[in-house]
Amino acid sequence: MPQNLTRTLIIAMLLALGGAIVYVLGSASAGRAPSAPFERYGKGALEGLDFAYAGEQIEGADFIAPDGSAITLPDLRGKAVLVNLWATWCGPCEREMPTLAALQTARGGEAFDVIAISVDAEEDRDHARTELARWSGGVLSLYHAPDYKITYDIGARGFPTSVLYNAQGVEIARYAGELDWSSFEAVALIDAVIAADR
Repeated sequence: MPQNLTRTLIIAMLLALGGAIVYVLGSASAGRAPSAPFERYGKGALEGLDFAYAGEQIEGADFIAPDGSAITLPDLRGKAVLVNLWATWCGPCEREMPTLAALQTARGGEAFDVIAISVDAEEDRDHARTELARWSGGVLSLYHAPDYKITYDIGARGFPTSVLYNAQGVEIARYAGELDWSSFEAVALIDAVIAADR
């Protein structure tokens, strides 16, 4: 067999083998199971949900409850919570707040709550309370973390940032930026977390 023909056959076989490997790997990754239990919900309106911290336990993170008492994220255990960090000077926070209020109206209660934590300065607490009441139609209560420490404790990289925890205080997912929390997909995710907590 001529040397050129042998070389051509070897190259063709290597190309075919490489193509087969790429096909097998592509097929395996396309049909892979989600790495986090709720990752399948990260589509449609929830595209961009971050599951990198899924499975991590709530840690300290001090802030102020609506009644003025000091609490921490672990104090919220017992029901699923969507912790939303926001500020009055944040345009996306203002636009997102009515959808959080709608989610609270639809699913808030014994098994789930939206916890809206303002990071506005201490002297702006009353202003934050007024704006939250206006933006949420009075549905959401003001939680307050004026020292920003909670943003570092949670690992937030901007505002708004929302982190979903189950009733055991385990992180399910997070989202950095404005999101429609009243969407069908968001409500379905909350329903799934509540069902898993039972």
